[in-house]
Amino acid sequence: MTDAPSAAYDEERARIRARRLHLFERYALLLVWALLILGFSLALPNSFPRWGNFSILFASYAPAALLALAIIIPLTSGDYDLSVGAVMTLSSCMIAVLNAWMGLPILLCLLLSVLAGVAVGLFHAFFIVYVRIPSLVVTLGSTSLISGIVQWFTNSSTIGGIDNALIMSVVGGRLFGVPYAFYYAFAAVVVLWYIFDFTPLGRRLLFVGRGREVARLNGIAVEKVRVGALVASSVVASCAGILYAGVLGSADPYSGLNYLLPAFAAAFLGSTTIMPGRFNPWGAMVAVYFLGTGITGLTMLGIPLWVTNVFNGGALILAVAISQFTRGREAPDIG
Repeated sequence: MTDAPSAAYDEERARIRARRLHLFERYALLLVWALLILGFSLALPNSFPRWGNFSILFASYAPAALLALAIIIPLTSGDYDLSVGAVMTLSSCMIAVLNAWMGLPILLCLLLSVLAGVAVGLFHAFFIVYVRIPSLVVTLGSTSLISGIVQWFTNSSTIGGIDNALIMSVVGGRLFGVPYAFYYAFAAVVVLWYIFDFTPLGRRLLFVGRGREVARLNGIAVEKVRVGALVASSVVASCAGILYAGVLGSADPYSGLNYLLPAFAAAFLGSTTIMPGRFNPWGAMVAVYFLGTGITGLTMLGIPLWVTNVFNGGALILAVAISQFTRGREAPDIG
């Protein structure tokens, strides 16, 4: 018969091990990111470990960070949005066409691009929430629809000549050597983190994503929450388009779709860190820059271009698998 002090000691040791495991799980991706940076720094000592390299990395992946945030909003409430890359392209190309070709003031162009995001979000919400078509089908279809519209009004061409005021406000100024683009993405993470963790709206999003019928029985307006999440996703994706146009100073009708796969990989990979088991803004941002570091390092090593697609695709599959394991359940009611 085991005595009480021994049983209590074993229980305490088990609790300590569980706490240590949880702590490691929370920050494992940060540790792997640090090791990745160290590995590339040793392999490329004369080029990779330079502040200018990281400055470019932080700015160039800021639109991808916003896309990852756009993705996790509806994911938290139980819906997928595959159109964020197309909405980002729509936003950036609208700015270029309206400003560079039609001469409209840049602030008006920015406002119209955000309103276009609102319209796309409402379009999705109508078919997903009220017509009850699965979100994967609707957003995949709208991706093709939006891409075709963008190619039409841009004549399938890259458009330069965007107002320099936008470029200067995104990458012209620097803080600690890092362009402002990174800080806009960082500010969006802070805002979304506050909403998710400290407001009733964030709790409603989580409840709806965990179980719509249970949320409905508890008095939550499930349809309104889902509509709001889908609209917010498209608006944030539009803001990513604004950053993208500011970073490059131009827009083209194709490149935004290239951000979709790494953004989804970052969204799921981010749910395994900082707050494991939940889609969370901090984890998503860390994952974006972890993947960006990997792609940048591989590119500097002279790896063929196809390796980037393999890296992103493999990262997405691995991230979803780890996310499912961490959450310990099948995600309910995602359609």
